[in-house]
Amino acid sequence: MLKNKIVVITGGAGLIGKEFVTSVIEQNGIAIIADINEEIGHKVKSELSAALNTDKIDFVLLDITSKVSLQNLIEYLDKKYGHIDALVNNAYPRNKNYGKHFFDVEYSDFCENLNLNLGGYFLTAQQFAHYFKKQGDGNIINISSIYGVIAPKFEVYDNTPMTMPIEYAAIKSALIHLTQYMAKYFKGMNIRVNTISPGGIFDYQPEPFLDAYKKYSLNKGMLDKSDLKGTLTYLLSDMSRYVNGQNIIVDDGFTL
Repeated sequence: MLKNKIVVITGGAGLIGKEFVTSVIEQNGIAIIADINEEIGHKVKSELSAALNTDKIDFVLLDITSKVSLQNLIEYLDKKYGHIDALVNNAYPRNKNYGKHFFDVEYSDFCENLNLNLGGYFLTAQQFAHYFKKQGDGNIINISSIYGVIAPKFEVYDNTPMTMPIEYAAIKSALIHLTQYMAKYFKGMNIRVNTISPGGIFDYQPEPFLDAYKKYSLNKGMLDKSDLKGTLTYLLSDMSRYVNGQNIIVDDGFTL
């Protein structure tokens, strides 16, 4: 479904990013791991290339908050491949104080995390949209969250050290509207923009959290990272060419 499509995945060396890379390769596309961690990025490229028996994975160092870094990446890919088909805005930058409870969040940390994450998504989409406009087509997929759609169910975090950070809610909800804004702004440019809002992804969270989370789900509870592959493939493929400005929720009914 993605034959010869060049797909850039920011944060491609992370938990979900690696699964997105796998999805692209499984559908005969070319996956670009764009990540700020060069050592891990090269390691993931090597591991996935061996596991998937492919030479269609590339790694490019990227800081999504740097215009120069983004322009260098786009220039490199254009010279090497001649075109870029899609951007998956998936990176998750945050500072060392990220993840505190509401009353413990400092204003400076709140602003910095919004700048890093939401600002980085905007800048990345803006720079790729410049390229897509000149190219005559393009596809942007933003990764949001169920907590961009609904208020947090704070009770699922009881009896755990976890919480749902206020920055996360602000960023993820803004991304959904950013998607709609860009989709409409790009009218006539043949650039489409959509969002995927996943439910919780299993990453060995505490048992009390997993049990509480499942009570709000309809069947499975926490998702496996592979549960997002079908939706991503659909939005990257020509089957969804007229799906634009939409937010697709993949959450086993958690938001109902």
